[in-house]
Amino acid sequence: MPNEDENKDRGNWDSKADYLLSCIGYAVGLGNVWRFPYLAYRNGGGAFLIPYVVMLAFAGLPIFFMECAMGQFTSLGPTSVWKFNPLFRGVGICMVILSALVGIYYNVIIAYTVFYFFSSLSSTVPWASCDNWWNNASACSTEFQLLCYPVLSSLSDADKARFEAATSNFNDAVPLKTVKEQAALFNVSAQSLNCTEENATAVRGTSPSEEYWEKYVLNRPENMEPENTGPVRMQLALSLLVAWIVVFYSLIRGVKSSGKVVYFTALFPYFVLLCLLILGSTLDGAWDGVQFYIGYKSDFSKLGNAEVWKDAATQIFFSLSAAWGGLVALSSYNRFNNNCFYDSLIVCIANCCTSLFAGFAIFTIVGNMAYTLKRPVEEVVQSGFGLAFIAYPEALSLLPGSSGWAIIFFLMLFTLGLDSQFTILETVATAVIDAFPATFRTRRWQLTLILAVVMFCLGLTCVTDTGIYYVNLVDHYSAGWGLLIVAVMECIGVCWIYGGNRFIKDIEMMIGEQNFWFWLYWRACWFFITPLLLLAVLIWSLITFSPASYAGYEYPPWAEGLGWASIGFGLLFIPVMAIVEIVRNDCSIMKASNPTKDWGPYLKKFRGERYANMAEPVEAIAISKQNEKEGHNPAYVEDEANNDHTDQTKM
Repeated sequence: MPNEDENKDRGNWDSKADYLLSCIGYAVGLGNVWRFPYLAYRNGGGAFLIPYVVMLAFAGLPIFFMECAMGQFTSLGPTSVWKFNPLFRGVGICMVILSALVGIYYNVIIAYTVFYFFSSLSSTVPWASCDNWWNNASACSTEFQLLCYPVLSSLSDADKARFEAATSNFNDAVPLKTVKEQAALFNVSAQSLNCTEENATAVRGTSPSEEYWEKYVLNRPENMEPENTGPVRMQLALSLLVAWIVVFYSLIRGVKSSGKVVYFTALFPYFVLLCLLILGSTLDGAWDGVQFYIGYKSDFSKLGNAEVWKDAATQIFFSLSAAWGGLVALSSYNRFNNNCFYDSLIVCIANCCTSLFAGFAIFTIVGNMAYTLKRPVEEVVQSGFGLAFIAYPEALSLLPGSSGWAIIFFLMLFTLGLDSQFTILETVATAVIDAFPATFRTRRWQLTLILAVVMFCLGLTCVTDTGIYYVNLVDHYSAGWGLLIVAVMECIGVCWIYGGNRFIKDIEMMIGEQNFWFWLYWRACWFFITPLLLLAVLIWSLITFSPASYAGYEYPPWAEGLGWASIGFGLLFIPVMAIVEIVRNDCSIMKASNPTKDWGPYLKKFRGERYANMAEPVEAIAISKQNEKEGHNPAYVEDEANNDHTDQTKM
């Protein structure tokens, strides 16, 4: 039976497991499966784990713990939680805006998995051959072909002429098989013509899985100019509708309903990954795949490359979903005395272990594909969309019972994406409810429906012919370095303005007093190491920043402008809201940075001596007034005398 809510106004998680699985589901997303394994392979294999763990300890975990503590302490979402430092209120708004932008395109990616799932419900997956109407018969190929450049100096003039005539339909490069056939006619070896398997080049046209993705699913034109936009692709629009319907009904009661759905969506991917790993480990070529991933081919010399450390920092940071506001939103529904430190530790470790585990499941299957195609692993492995919708589907199509494996693989991707999408929408909804508690607290499902419909309509742009370009564009800008700015601002706002030691005392009100050595690490990270590390990664990211591109296509200036506008719109609220707060406080930066009078624990029984004189939260007052208007018993008796607008004195 679920526990009775501690916070009657806001509600709480029914159980600790609901919260932990929601956090794990939010943190463990598509990037753990389609990005981390490739990054590890590209950046030195096993050697990549060293910077990855270092960045977890000094960048990911400190921000994760900070955000969980912030939300739990006040029982407020990412915008209202900034009562402790109104000057930085725009940081919370920026979080919500970036989450909303990502939520629009992220559900489009989930829609792709829905489309592939239903396409797999057949005896043979449609991307297994080149015999479909969308395939280019002259370019599509299921096998690699060895080409070489024959040297005919050892042949007589007559034989040379015959050889050239027989191979006239080829360009300079001739298939090795054809060279061997012709050489046998002249009683010479292919080696004498300088053609061997060692010096031949393996090539093939487009794979059937690539043509299925590019031509059938996306119908992608060569560029994203407006005249190529085309109509909304109905099969993708219906898939997007299915995705939004699932998200809406999962969140219809907020964390009360989503906390139950995650028992399936958060745990099912582990079952599938385990099945794929067991299957992959029995296949030929699996060992080679693992060695390329994290085995003896590890290159520790790459640790001297700054790009490797930047990749590790960005991967761990974005993988944990820090600085989006989602962690603050989820933790705001915790009970006040929940141990958020242990929660943070569990979720961060689970996230990293999942990334590592997923890599083995991916590379054993990809290793088998390389073995079947007789090519090295590095020639077939891809990242991002290429791995999820081209390379891995092709690998599955080579297995016995390919349809069954494709069904559970895309169902796994679907559930991986859903968990993250739940929290993204919950973050936006929580921010709106905190801003208008009297209006939306009892109308949560209506608000969720409005948000889902609006974001679905905005997402229709991403399911046109040029839709993938917009998905990639928003991902490149809105889900990039802007979050690093938000995280650095968080550290400054909490530790340097509000006060790190004061924040630690707030945390101890929830988890109990800890010794000096416990807090030494967190002080070092929050005050110095984490902000400096993230600032270094931010600067390096901007120095090495490259414009968006997709499949070799470089975006036009107007599209780049849209990308900059998307990230700029969110970041703009940081200085704008700071100016607004300064003006509100008689143009005093000092006053604008002081906590508001109602900053502190939401419930009076947890305020203790430190917050004994704080005013009732404005959200609680608004809800109480609404309850009285509707004839319900108020949650508390409002003390008007304590509800003035003076700042709370720093303690």
